[in-house]
Formats: sequence, structure tokens, C-alpha cells
Amino acid sequence: MTATRRQASRAASAAAAPPRGWRLALALLVLALGSSFSVVYATHECRQLYARLQDLEATRWFLDEEYSRLLLEQSTWASPHRVEQVAERDMAMAPPALDRLRVLER
Repeated sequence: MTATRRQASRAASAAAAPPRGWRLALALLVLALGSSFSVVYATHECRQLYARLQDLEATRWFLDEEYSRLLLEQSTWASPHRVEQVAERDMAMAPPALDRLRVLER
């Protein structure tokens, strides 16, 4: 009878105890879940940053286009022919007479 009690208590304790290596399995499960969440987060962050990059490139393209237009406008307004026309028409300026010109030597 004592032998059966010992066997029964061993069987009960063996059934109640978790299998060997359960801590390792739990640790690996936690690491796998953490890694999975990290991959999902990194993918989401990458997509957000790529969308932001696309917005910034579109803005840069728009600003480059506008800058090109402004350079063209500036060169048009600053052309010597345009400056001469404005000086004669709006400011009543005229080129000096030849007898008023002097050449200076260095």
C-alpha cells in the first residue's frame, strides 16, 4: 500500500508540474512576439516616412519650377533693352551727347 501511495503521489506531482524547458519555450514565444511587433512597427514607420518623402519631393519640384519662372522673369526685367526703354520712357533719360563723353586714363 505504501508503494502505491508513493507512485500515486509521484504521478500527481508529475501531472501538476509543467514539462521541462517551459521557461525556454515561454521566453522564445515572448521574443518571437516582440520581434513580430517590431517588424510591423518598422514597416509602418517606413511607409509613413516614404509618404513624407514623396510629399517633400513634390514640394521641391514645385519650388524648382517656380524658381525657374522667377529667374526667367528677372532676366526679362533686367535685360539691357528693357532697362533702356524704361529709362527713356518713364524717367526721361537720354544717352549723353558725344561731346560730353570723356575717356579717362588709368
